[in-house]
Amino acid sequence: MKEYKKEFIEFLAENNALKFGEFTLKSGRKSPYFINTGMFKDGKGVSKLGEFYAKAIKDNFSDFDVLFGPAYKGIPLCVSTVMKLNELELNKGYAFNRKEAKDHGEKGNVIGETLEGKKVLIIDDVITAGTAVKETIEVLKENGNPKISGIIISVNRKEKGSGEKSAIQELEESLSIKIACIVDFDEIAEYLHNRKINGKVILDDTMHEKMMEYKKEYGVK
Repeated sequence: MKEYKKEFIEFLAENNALKFGEFTLKSGRKSPYFINTGMFKDGKGVSKLGEFYAKAIKDNFSDFDVLFGPAYKGIPLCVSTVMKLNELELNKGYAFNRKEAKDHGEKGNVIGETLEGKKVLIIDDVITAGTAVKETIEVLKENGNPKISGIIISVNRKEKGSGEKSAIQELEESLSIKIACIVDFDEIAEYLHNRKINGKVILDDTMHEKMMEYKKEYGVK
C-alpha cells in the first residue's frame, strides 16, 4: 500500500472522520464503520484532504483539463485539490455548479473554467446509489457537454447496491468511465487492524471480525 494511502487512513481516524461501532446507513444496513469527510472544516484539514485527493488523481488520471466539483460538498474539494495538483506540477482548470442558475452577473449555473471541448474529471466525497453522479453528468451535458475523463472519490466502500454489483461498478460499466478512490474498504480494514491511533486501537480483533462479516454479507470484489 502506498504511503499516502496509509497517511490518509490515519488522517481520517485521527480526526474522527472514520469511526467504528454500529451505524445505520441510508440503505437501512447496520454498518460497523462510518466515514464523514465533512469533519474537515478548517483550512488545515481541507488543505490536507486536497493533498490526498491530488496524489490519488496523479496515480490514476493523467488526461484531463478541468476538475469539476458538484455542489455543494464537491466545491471545497475541487478548489483545494486543484491547488494541490498545481504543487505537484499539474496545473488544471476547475469548475463547479450552482444548484440554481443566475440570470445576471456570471449567468448560468456553472462557475469557473469553460467546459466545452474539455476533458473533465469529477471529484466527489463518496458514491452511494449513483444518483448524484448521474445528476452531475446531466449538468455537464447542459454546459458544454465535455468528455468525462473519470471520477475520483475519497473512499470506495466496495459494497453491493440493489444487485450483486456495487453502484460504482454499475456506473463504470454504464458510463464507460473509470472511478478511482484514495482508499477502499479492504485497505482500511487491513491497515488499521490492531494498529494504534492516538495511543488507542480502534479496530481490534472483535471489530475487525464485524468488518469481515459485513464484507461477507454486502461486499463486492
